[in-house]
Amino acid sequence: MCRDGEALVFVEVKTRSREDFGAPGEAVTAAKRRLITRGALSWLKLLGRPEIYYRFDIAEVRMREGKAEVALIRNAFTLPEPYR
Repeated sequence: MCRDGEALVFVEVKTRSREDFGAPGEAVTAAKRRLITRGALSWLKLLGRPEIYYRFDIAEVRMREGKAEVALIRNAFTLPEPYR
């Protein structure tokens, strides 16, 4: 979790050294998104449910020749319908 201006951002970081099984962000499945959103909602509850903008991003880390290349996918997913 981090801040981007006034937004609270929940970031899932996925790293791959090879893409035989797809891009790093593709590993954030529906089940993983549910876990992330449940955690985010629990955190917001602990904060007293503030009126704050929040979003879910994915940071894709690709390891190439010993160097990390990072790409950010902003607003990678939203809360499922029952939680909005």
